[in-house]
Amino acid sequence: MAEQRVRWGILATGGMAATFTADLVDLPDAEVVAVASRTEASAKAFAERFGIPRAYGDWESLARDEDVDVVYVATPHASHRAAAGLCLTAGRNVLCEKPFTLNVREAEELVALARERGVFLMEAMWMYCNPLVRRLKALVDDGAIGEVRTLQADFGLAGPFPPAHRLRDPAQGGGALLDLGVYPVSFAQLLLGEPAEVTARAVLSPEGVDLQTGALLSYDGGALASLHCSITGGTPNTASVTGSEGRIDIPGGFFAPERFVLHRDGRDPEEFTADPADGPRVSLRHEAREVMRALRAGETESPLVPLDGTLAVMRTLDAIRDRVGVRYPGEHTTAHTTGQTADHPTDPSAPREVTPA
Repeated sequence: MAEQRVRWGILATGGMAATFTADLVDLPDAEVVAVASRTEASAKAFAERFGIPRAYGDWESLARDEDVDVVYVATPHASHRAAAGLCLTAGRNVLCEKPFTLNVREAEELVALARERGVFLMEAMWMYCNPLVRRLKALVDDGAIGEVRTLQADFGLAGPFPPAHRLRDPAQGGGALLDLGVYPVSFAQLLLGEPAEVTARAVLSPEGVDLQTGALLSYDGGALASLHCSITGGTPNTASVTGSEGRIDIPGGFFAPERFVLHRDGRDPEEFTADPADGPRVSLRHEAREVMRALRAGETESPLVPLDGTLAVMRTLDAIRDRVGVRYPGEHTTAHTTGQTADHPTDPSAPREVTPA
């Protein structure tokens, strides 16, 4: 594989699949050779749009395609476990969209399957692969702001989203937390690791998904992370990390920043900006390049998006949902992270604020 282009298969034909494929076709060392959807008509239309040679009307055919080096899974959240699991079982390497799965149990199953089969698996947390985010992490790791004390991050969309929208549909893993909150949680995980304690509050929709959620993560070293996500209001989408010797502020779009500012005691603020040579600010190319680098190196996990980190994020997301009472169809009511059964009602009849457990 080190001597040739990496051959991609695309599983799903929605907006994320189109965005990722558009970025892939611009990479000289990537080749999109197949696409699959639940219907042949959708797969063919997608293939014609991007010049893809093979279109399948079922997932199994793509999973069995020996000419595919890696499959990008971009189905709705609730289908990630099934789609990625099908490909891993067939021996395909997989890049799976975030949130990785609906819950940590499903995530653990995928990770165990990938490790058993010896194939590559990575969550498509493109933020981790962004060059400027990597620069920020390196500064924090090197002690540029001392010991991290607090972290703040938010991600909100204005909406409104009608009840029929996927973001309001429990069967599709709807709600602000899994779609948007995964970014603030992953940002906190990147810099602070897994929290020791989680508290949260949310406003739920009549369908039972979270319209907005606030979470406070506490860490053994004394750090706190304050996180917020919403599908009812457009927030600044900013982040800030404060340490014992300084602070880093990221303006709007912290998950794909144009710049960030380092404030250190006794020094002038220092601004770090994205390198134009790295391409567009909002781009999935960086994660695609990381996947292809890992495959050529014979790696089954990425050091930038490690599977243990993905599992930690899923445990935190589960803990937040446990606190606010969001359940998806077929899930057990006991949180994997706490061992406690939530006493929140699972069939709300109106939006309401939920007191944490």
